[in-house]
Amino acid sequence: MTKYYNPQRTRNIFDPKSSEPFKISRSKLELFLNCPRCFYNDRRLGIAQPPGFPFNLNSAVDALLKREFDHYRREAKPHPLMIKHGINAIPYAHERMDEWRDALHAGIQYHDKKTNLIITGGVDDVWVNPKGEIIIVDYKATSKGTEVGIDADWQISYKRQMSLYAWLFKMNSFAVADTGYFVYCNGLTDRDRFDQRLDFDISVIPYKIDDAWVEKAVFDAYECLRNNDRPAHSQECDHCRYFVALSSMDEA
Repeated sequence: MTKYYNPQRTRNIFDPKSSEPFKISRSKLELFLNCPRCFYNDRRLGIAQPPGFPFNLNSAVDALLKREFDHYRREAKPHPLMIKHGINAIPYAHERMDEWRDALHAGIQYHDKKTNLIITGGVDDVWVNPKGEIIIVDYKATSKGTEVGIDADWQISYKRQMSLYAWLFKMNSFAVADTGYFVYCNGLTDRDRFDQRLDFDISVIPYKIDDAWVEKAVFDAYECLRNNDRPAHSQECDHCRYFVALSSMDEA
């Protein structure tokens, strides 16, 4: 039986009259920063954007990297990539590591008492340096003919993702290093044959974390949800432009 997308739900909807804490995931906070109207539609009205296609190859790379770093985590030794790039750290061995990675069911969480929002996120990896500071690590995968980086305009979401994770760990009383790392895997397409094998170049890209924006973003998202009026359509949002175009055709 074909499973059809249901655009409206009745669960996980913000109720301004409720005293129960309300969860906002990292991805939903990013949605708010990109388009307050789509965020409001989703979290207040239960009407989410149409889902995207799953990136199964990216998920496979993610799973294999986690397995590989877990090997060195059990041995309390640095991964060869850490040694290659001069990073004085080892994968962090913590009893809640699997929980922090599980964005769907747990993740790293913080209950913001001022807004009664629980902010959540699922981190890819955490390392620790000799000073006891934890290092936030995010895995990325792509396939392009040029060197990978994190300076494209659209990659601001990557930086905010890492910064939010850092903020969540700080709110949970962890000492967090100022610099996090993107482990970026670039699939190579210049081979003569496939031979049932995909090779990667792996870059480890440092990023100086900036989490000064997070508290205000959480409060602004809360204020957005409490308002009974929907935010205006955003000219920067593809979904908003699509629905505005459809509405104008209906009125013509």
